[in-house]
Amino acid sequence: MSHVLVMAKEPVAGRVKTRLCPPYTPEEAAAVAAAALADTLAAAAACRAERRIVALAGEPGPWLPAGFEVIAQRGVGLAERLANAWVDAGGPGIQIAMDTPQVRPSELDCLLGHVEAGRAVLGHAPDGGWWVIGLAGVDPRAVFDNVPMSTPITGELQEQRLRALGQAVWHAPRCRDIDTAADLAAVSADAPWTRTAAAFCALSRGGRQDLSVA
Repeated sequence: MSHVLVMAKEPVAGRVKTRLCPPYTPEEAAAVAAAALADTLAAAAACRAERRIVALAGEPGPWLPAGFEVIAQRGVGLAERLANAWVDAGGPGIQIAMDTPQVRPSELDCLLGHVEAGRAVLGHAPDGGWWVIGLAGVDPRAVFDNVPMSTPITGELQEQRLRALGQAVWHAPRCRDIDTAADLAAVSADAPWTRTAAAFCALSRGGRQDLSVA
């Protein structure tokens, strides 16, 4: 059974999207995170994956839609947490984080098709990282072990590791994730239909009262 796995943090002020501060406050950054998480989970819920899983740092809340399995993130460092999430999820699938709210269900369906055909999937991000990975028939611990995360060459090194493990790699389209205020502005401009764009517009107007993501 193929899955879509979302790596997520509970959207609590001071714990999420801290690179948005400044110019935003921790509360405003948390509102952006909640909006991006809602957009991401909506896309995951609407795709054709047989299982929908959230690997969560924190506690589930009313923001979690029905139909998602929840597993706790565990491990020291992102690479270890990624490997453990894949091990705990089991089986083939694709994995994204909570900060690419512009992704559409049809894109996830396409990526699932490549994994089901036996290919690994990797989507590079403009900052040198990656935003999506898809695995089938490979030990995730070997995929992530000692691959440095959050560097300008993380995506390149991750692809090298996949190929070293004998994986045929299909490149997903490049996609920007939201780390900085500039990223938030760019993603909101590219995906104006999203809750994330609505949150950005509310912040731009200075209207904190408009930051609902319901």
